[in-house]
Amino acid sequence: MNDRSVGNAMVTVVVPTRNNERTIEECLKSVVAQTYRPLELIVVDNHSTDATPQIAARYADRVLTGGPERSAQRNLGIEQAVGEWVLWLDSDMILPPKSIEVAVETALSTGADGVALPERTTGEGFWTACRALERECYLDQPWLHNPRLLRRDFLLGDGGFHLDMSGPEDADLRMRMLAAGARIELAPVVIDHDEGRLTLRDVMSKRYYYGRSIPAFAQQHEGAVGAQGKALIKAYVDNRARLARDPQHAAGMVALRSMEVVGYTLGARRGRRDRARDRAATGS
Repeated sequence: MNDRSVGNAMVTVVVPTRNNERTIEECLKSVVAQTYRPLELIVVDNHSTDATPQIAARYADRVLTGGPERSAQRNLGIEQAVGEWVLWLDSDMILPPKSIEVAVETALSTGADGVALPERTTGEGFWTACRALERECYLDQPWLHNPRLLRRDFLLGDGGFHLDMSGPEDADLRMRMLAAGARIELAPVVIDHDEGRLTLRDVMSKRYYYGRSIPAFAQQHEGAVGAQGKALIKAYVDNRARLARDPQHAAGMVALRSMEVVGYTLGARRGRRDRARDRAATGS
């Protein structure tokens, strides 16, 4: 897969994963099918107990083992990458064939340090359809999209992903980049995020888990949590006609977001307790 093409810089795709045998094959197939070359594919598996590593080995140039969280997995992939550019992809995402080609062209034509690839949700069930409608509201909101393609040297020099965060680490990287004067552009391509059949239990559990990182994120970026909330509301207001055309799923979206706020809040409360306990244990 990593054959050289004259004039093109190598791109390394890093896919962190754990127990994702349902989706990882289609994800990796979509990477292998990219029109861009030269390309390297690294999967970083966090000690999966299902068939994920075996599936990954059929497609990836390298399968590494790392953890304990997604940030550490991504950082390991970045460290081991050969490419001048690095693109990270969750193992439930699928790239249209020209995604990397378009992303690199966007970076080179605009001089961007990072390129974001907007997402759309796919899957089954009512709550997944509500999530899909929500993501449609973000497609024309560049500020809400985190970079996914960056120069490897920039990532190494910036320290990569914050190890104390799992969930907000993408937004943390975006805000650090903007604070440093880096330029982020939005590529004219949309990738698919296969969220399966969402349940309220799954949503609440994940948001609680992500919420535990909010205190660390808020400490790094004062006022960022509130600014993110305002940006989301603006996206919904700007897309009010779209929401009005699908009132059933729009109402479900509001309910889903409300429950997510509860999950984030409870998780953040737990995160603050954990940080206070750790500080007490270290005497700092």
